[in-house]
Amino acid sequence: MTLLFAATTAVCLLVLATIAVRTDSHSRTNDLDNAVSHRADGLARTLYYDAGGTLRLDSLQEDELARSAEALAVAQATPNAGPRIRYAYPSQAALPGPAELDEIWQEVQHDQETTLVTTAINGRQYRWAAAPVWDGDRIGATVLVGADPARSQADHKRLIQWLALGCVALVLAAAAVGHLLTGRSMRPALQGLEQQEQFLAEAAHELRTPLATLRLVVENGSASPHRAPAALDEAVRLVDRLGRLVTGLLARARVEAGTQEVELTPLRLDQLVEQTIEELPDPSGVTITTEAVIVDGDPELLAQAVRNLVENALRHGGGTPVDVAVAATLVAVRDHGPGVPPEDRTRVFERRVTGAASTGTGTGLAIVRWVADLHGGTARLSEAPGGGTLAELLLPERKSG
Repeated sequence: MTLLFAATTAVCLLVLATIAVRTDSHSRTNDLDNAVSHRADGLARTLYYDAGGTLRLDSLQEDELARSAEALAVAQATPNAGPRIRYAYPSQAALPGPAELDEIWQEVQHDQETTLVTTAINGRQYRWAAAPVWDGDRIGATVLVGADPARSQADHKRLIQWLALGCVALVLAAAAVGHLLTGRSMRPALQGLEQQEQFLAEAAHELRTPLATLRLVVENGSASPHRAPAALDEAVRLVDRLGRLVTGLLARARVEAGTQEVELTPLRLDQLVEQTIEELPDPSGVTITTEAVIVDGDPELLAQAVRNLVENALRHGGGTPVDVAVAATLVAVRDHGPGVPPEDRTRVFERRVTGAASTGTGTGLAIVRWVADLHGGTARLSEAPGGGTLAELLLPERKSG
């Protein structure tokens, strides 16, 4: 999109620059032609033939038009020969040669009006205006006024250079602005795709364990008929848990998309933690210590956060017991495993897209941090006294009333 934006700008600027260059060239040519033509016409009107048939050039000595001319000459016809120069100003002016002068004379005789011609003199181009001087009913002489277009052409070349530099600068600026604008316009879409991939990864992380447990329960029940009733009850419990997980996932997706706000309701944090641990596939390795605590929160999201903390401790604690304590709006989960290196204690809370088969801590603990932030709390990892990892979910105190 940036290249397309820059290319479009470049094409538009190229068209405008071409029009400007052509207009300037045409305008400079017209200005030069008008200048020499008007000067030649004015000087031709000051010349005349007297009663004796002599061309009078006295007026050229005093005429300001003659004195300010870049190159001025008067050519007069001669009997049985071509025209010859009768007057030149300044004396060292580069005048047309005999061949060019004869050509100019023929054109004036043919057109019988002011004629514009270009000649090359000493390798330089000159623009001439030739105005006729009448002797009765015939053209007896012609006034030549010339100008060197080199200065105008140099100004024209400078204009082209400045236009080229300006167009390049504008194209670069347009590319930079286009990159910025396209980046801003594409950023929400890219963020949306990233959030969608993140949500799918987190959904897979949340649903993987209960689905695997449900499969094992169903297989055991079908393999042993006398276990079928117990397996059916366990399957119903797992289906209920899956239903709550799906509800929580959908609620989280709507909250992140901005289509739904979190509804914080008063709840018993200790009871929520106990119920969440009871729903684990194997809660026997978890020891719970609680006291009555009331907080304002979303029960599904908080249950999800607590479940992720406990499952993470069970998975990475090396099979050691897991201690869960609830006190004063704090949920502390401790394992007795090898612990988490200090440099990784912040990184594991970062939300990042993970593969469907990932079993790392990144997705689960990232959800814990997200839930904590959503409730105005914090989540952190630290080294437990005596070894192991201590994961804490701290919620703000409930406002009275």
